[in-house]
Amino acid sequence: MTNAPIVCVGGENLIDHVTRDGTVSALAGGSPFNVAMAMGRQKADVHYITPISTDSWGDTLAETLPASDVTLAGGRVDAPTTIARVTVTNGIPSYEFERDGTAERAVTTAFLSDAMPPATAALQTGSLAVSEGTDGQAWEDTCAQCYEHGMLVSFATDVRLTVIKAPQSYRDRVFRMLGRTHVLKLSDEDLEALCPGDSQEDALAKVRAQTCATLVVMTKGPDGAIAWGAAGLVERSAPPVPNLVDTVGAGDTFMATLLSSLGQIGALTPKAVSTLDHSKIDALLHRVQYDKRRSLAPPRRRGFGSARSKGCSGVSRDTFKSLQNTATAGAVSLNGNAVM
Repeated sequence: MTNAPIVCVGGENLIDHVTRDGTVSALAGGSPFNVAMAMGRQKADVHYITPISTDSWGDTLAETLPASDVTLAGGRVDAPTTIARVTVTNGIPSYEFERDGTAERAVTTAFLSDAMPPATAALQTGSLAVSEGTDGQAWEDTCAQCYEHGMLVSFATDVRLTVIKAPQSYRDRVFRMLGRTHVLKLSDEDLEALCPGDSQEDALAKVRAQTCATLVVMTKGPDGAIAWGAAGLVERSAPPVPNLVDTVGAGDTFMATLLSSLGQIGALTPKAVSTLDHSKIDALLHRVQYDKRRSLAPPRRRGFGSARSKGCSGVSRDTFKSLQNTATAGAVSLNGNAVM
């Protein structure tokens, strides 16, 4: 990991209280937190820059990071841990969040700047971190500053519109932030939430017109993924996903693998991302779908062997394909060498 570019990841950390078939479990989570852990498991040099609570739930979160080779750069603060109430119905999760006054929201622009090492190559954020409040503004300002200083800025929308108090204000912020983003990941569901009433074609046109991102990736669940880069459109179908349990944590692993793969081919710079050719982008999408390594398992998984034989909570339509189908998928070359 010593030669890997430093990637700072920030945004909500929380405890997921998941109700599934009448059974309740408490799991460490939060979209950016999951991204950080999935990247750490892929040997990226990851610094998680959001603070974690000093309460007992915070202890669980803080202990989880080093176990995945992630540096806790945001420290600990004396405020409660955010709690997410997740109910899984027919494999689809719904969410309620308790975030007021919690530790992960105790950030300012100065705090975030201080938490980032001078040699940071890329900043990744998104999800609830930018949804509201002074913390949302701090994330917007920090991303803008990093963008202006030439650092690669990566953004995953991961929209949770049902828990956002001012949806239009949130949409306005997201579109402002898209104007200072180099890598953008969203889902077809995110697109619908950001552009209500628009056809997918019109919504995509709006997003692409307003973003400066030179790599835009959209996941489409069972229909695969599409990406736009300097060389135009690249499409990848999704392999079949047997024994699917639910979609919790899907896009987080997708985002983590995309960034980790960019780092491994030396493309975590604005210039490098802007010059990716069709074959490289196609290989990146293939890698996300077929990666052979166990480190791709989202943080709430029990293990690859268990997932392959029994199905797995936390692996979903976007990313279960990167685990379940590896028995028959070969390694893909990103830079002339096989990725193992």
